[in-house]
Amino acid sequence: MSGEQGALPPEYRSPQAEALLRQAIELIEQARPMPLSASSMISKDEVLAVLQAAAQALPEELRAARWLLKERQDFLARVQAEGDQIIATSRSQAEQMVQRTELVKMAEERARSIVADAEEQARHLKLETEDWCDQKLGAMQVVLERTMTTVASGRARLQGAERRDAEPAPAPVEPETPEGFFDQDE
Repeated sequence: MSGEQGALPPEYRSPQAEALLRQAIELIEQARPMPLSASSMISKDEVLAVLQAAAQALPEELRAARWLLKERQDFLARVQAEGDQIIATSRSQAEQMVQRTELVKMAEERARSIVADAEEQARHLKLETEDWCDQKLGAMQVVLERTMTTVASGRARLQGAERRDAEPAPAPVEPETPEGFFDQDE
């Protein structure tokens, strides 16, 4: 497995310094105790080799950790920028939709106003036309009534003249004088 880790870039390897420090702790814990003492006997070379390997691995692992932290920060910054861009785009689209909605409302209101004005003008023109027609028909009625009266009187005269021609003229009637009335002309 350590051969596989050597092929990986340092930022993807498991922490070796921690494993080496644990190995050093195990060497010390497993060391043989000294008789009549609290000290233990350990192999100086073996412990030094493990600690030196840990010391060498530690800067590399710290660099890898710093690199991972930087990558994490870069990733978070990119994600934050993308999120901000998405939010800004969404807000812009929402504002455009609201503006379109407002424009549609304004256009509908204007259309209703134009239709109402047109209907009012049509009603007004209709009333004016009806009044004009009524005036003209009234004037024509007066003319026709006069004409009818003239025609009727003309017909009556004609009928009266025809009757006079058809009937013999009446004899002049002498007025009767009452008795006892004296007329000096007679």
